[in-house]
Amino acid sequence: MKPAWKRIPEIIKILHRYYPRSRTALYYRTPFQVMIATILAAQCTDARVNEITPELFKKYKTIQDFAKARQSALQQDVRSAGFYRNKSKNIIAASKKIIKDFHGKVPETMEKLVTLPGVARKTANIVLSSGFGKSEGIAVDTHVKRLSGRLGLSRHDNPDKIEQDLLKIVPRKDWLDFNYMMVNHGRKICNARKPLCRECVLAKLCPSVLKKRLRMDYDKRGYVL
Repeated sequence: MKPAWKRIPEIIKILHRYYPRSRTALYYRTPFQVMIATILAAQCTDARVNEITPELFKKYKTIQDFAKARQSALQQDVRSAGFYRNKSKNIIAASKKIIKDFHGKVPETMEKLVTLPGVARKTANIVLSSGFGKSEGIAVDTHVKRLSGRLGLSRHDNPDKIEQDLLKIVPRKDWLDFNYMMVNHGRKICNARKPLCRECVLAKLCPSVLKKRLRMDYDKRGYVL
């Protein structure tokens, strides 16, 4: 099979065709809201977060409201997202820092975003792409990590190293859409437990599918064709 940098143009072309309007599934209206939603989405499903945020954003309408929130109260508001103590603590601390250091506005650069409590590169990438339409990197969540490994786009397990591998082969013009297309494909076809390889539009470009077919040939015949 061709190396990743030769396969990636066709992979992206196919993903664009099947997921033409891919965007985050999180509910939000402002860059600050997408930051809050993304912090809550860590180790939690977007669907669960979307059950929380409509009422959350009605109760806490501004950055100032979150900054003044009592942690014990906010914990209860976001409890079903899991890890609610750390998440509520980070949300309050990040809100205070935005007010203090960035004049009450969510910063628009990776360098500044990652200084906020609870905001690492993945969250910052989603805030930049969904909140500001900017691409300074590629968000590597659980779906992108899984698909990057299966498609042979990266051999690493560390999200930051996977991102660096992707940035080398994915054209910058596609950085904005790449995460969302991979997430959609991961949810629909290439899921964690039972990937639907027979239905996968990327099967001919996937080394994992090739290995699976070779194993099947070996099991049936006792040797690899």
